[in-house]
Amino acid sequence: MKTERIIALFLVGMVISRGRVQAHNSAGQRIHTLFSVECRNYFDWQTVGLMHSFRKAHQPGRIARLLSCTEEEKRSCKGMHLAPTFEVPSISKSGDWYPAIKPAEIVHWLEHSKDAENVDWVVLLEADMIIRGPIVPWELGAERGKPVAACQGYLVGCDNVLAKLHTKRPGLCDKVNGLLAMHIDDLRALAPLWLSKIEEVREDRAHLSANHSGDIYRMGWISEIYGGASKVGLSHKINANLMIYPGYIPQEGINPILLQYGLPFSVGKWSFSKLDHHEDNIVYNCGHLFPEPPYPREVKEMEADSNKRPVLLLSIECINTLNEGLLLQHAAHGCPKPKW
Repeated sequence: MKTERIIALFLVGMVISRGRVQAHNSAGQRIHTLFSVECRNYFDWQTVGLMHSFRKAHQPGRIARLLSCTEEEKRSCKGMHLAPTFEVPSISKSGDWYPAIKPAEIVHWLEHSKDAENVDWVVLLEADMIIRGPIVPWELGAERGKPVAACQGYLVGCDNVLAKLHTKRPGLCDKVNGLLAMHIDDLRALAPLWLSKIEEVREDRAHLSANHSGDIYRMGWISEIYGGASKVGLSHKINANLMIYPGYIPQEGINPILLQYGLPFSVGKWSFSKLDHHEDNIVYNCGHLFPEPPYPREVKEMEADSNKRPVLLLSIECINTLNEGLLLQHAAHGCPKPKW
């Protein structure tokens, strides 16, 4: 019964907002959304969540999953059907657990995809994101030479050893990642330099391992943001209100259009961490969902401070959107309806 209601509401929402999507496209500007993944169950369930939110939010334009696999991985991959996919040759490097996959995939897409020849604006997202509303670059203020970017909240920033060693002007290093919306011409200029700089940084194992990267989680993830934006004359318009991590408190009156569940979060005694689901077969296991969070109506009872309730509601919304996507995916592939 719950499955039928979710599917019905999803279809009704698509009909109601069809006119709004057409309005976003009326300027004749073509938008393409990209996200990059590897052939792993870990990215399959994230893909299901992102694709469901892409449809639910009625994001204008097309979307492509940039998928990097070895031939062996591809033979055992069960998720080729989960999203419109552009395959990229595997670029994993021996000894580096976190190679420069995203910029390498973007460079390959720019060079070999027909879609890259027929687009004006590109929205770059991460797989672990939930879209809450249409991301329209020019409406967010993006211009040629001035991409719009979200502020990556958990990073210390660019005032660190790696930035000083690998950038000539570390003061111009922007504290951005997660969401990037830019003109296709800017992406063509930036992507090769971005890839080259990240490969250079990843080779500096001594400083990565000693955590001179500015990453407060000491994992070297920040290395991905070192690019060549300043070299090609790009200056990011950083908007700290576009994206939020579940568990973080949004500013009063701000309704972010993106959730990124890259960090653990909790609501009362319930909690979720994506790192607990690295090999989770949840996409292909009928009726298997992530643990259900508290109901929104319970938030008032567990949090007396009304200013802190929105953060709990966003956390609940995030995991419910993931579970909605899984229910629809299960139903589409003939899974029996859940008993409850």
